[in-house]
Amino acid sequence: MASRAVIPLDGRNPKGPDVANDVEDDSAGRGIPIRAISRAISVLQAINQAGSLNMMDISQASQVPYPTACRIVQTLLHEGLIEREEGRKHYRPTALVQTLSQGFEGHGELVHVARPHIAALTREIGWPITLSTRVGSSMVLRDSTHSLTSLTFNEYHPGYAMPILDCAAGLVHLAFCPDDERQTILGNLSRFGDDEIRHMLGLLREGGLVEAVRVSGYAARGYNRFTLNPGKTSSIAVPIGGKDDVHGCLTVAFFASTLEIREGVRELLPRLKACAREIAMQMGGQ
Repeated sequence: MASRAVIPLDGRNPKGPDVANDVEDDSAGRGIPIRAISRAISVLQAINQAGSLNMMDISQASQVPYPTACRIVQTLLHEGLIEREEGRKHYRPTALVQTLSQGFEGHGELVHVARPHIAALTREIGWPITLSTRVGSSMVLRDSTHSLTSLTFNEYHPGYAMPILDCAAGLVHLAFCPDDERQTILGNLSRFGDDEIRHMLGLLREGGLVEAVRVSGYAARGYNRFTLNPGKTSSIAVPIGGKDDVHGCLTVAFFASTLEIREGVRELLPRLKACAREIAMQMGGQ
């Protein structure tokens, strides 16, 4: 049963140029997302997460066609959210992006409680641990221990976001969050109509994935795509808290070429679960 929580990572079909459909008609009130806004957000997130990117990297990281990405970058430059680096054709975020977080209530208590526990676990096992929570249809990193170990390709900082269906933490959150919250998230995701999204939605709604994650208490993803080094790491995630009372998720990441995922589950899962239980107890959870 536990192995059913390991979800293979299928390749996504690349999005082709679709300039004519950049803006979709939402006048009928059908809840159809405006593609131009979605793409602009993807471009801004890609630049913000990497810190500095050229145009080709922006297009690839955001999965937005190059001509469209160029127009979005020009708009973001005009709005002052990004700037071009002097002496080279790279773009970086400005301090103005911080205004986008005004009004958001963070998870200060959770980070404060979890920090010593995840730091101790990294010192014990060597691999980095991340703490994440859901924001919309993404899992957003709140804290990590990448800076405490050499067993990582990159450091990750608070604010790094991953699509909820494409990371182990997202699958864990969907399994342990309240039913109405899960249905709302899945309903919003179903509007995009992507083949891989439809496949994952089918597994979550009818394929027994939610129950498998609940029974095993974890989810795993191999060869993670949405990292600074796509395809180089695998991950295992567990909830902090119980069903309908999930405070956040803990994820351990490891080199995919070094540790086979089932071996990682066998070696790392018990200690990751123990760490999550300690944090939940301190938070007053289950």
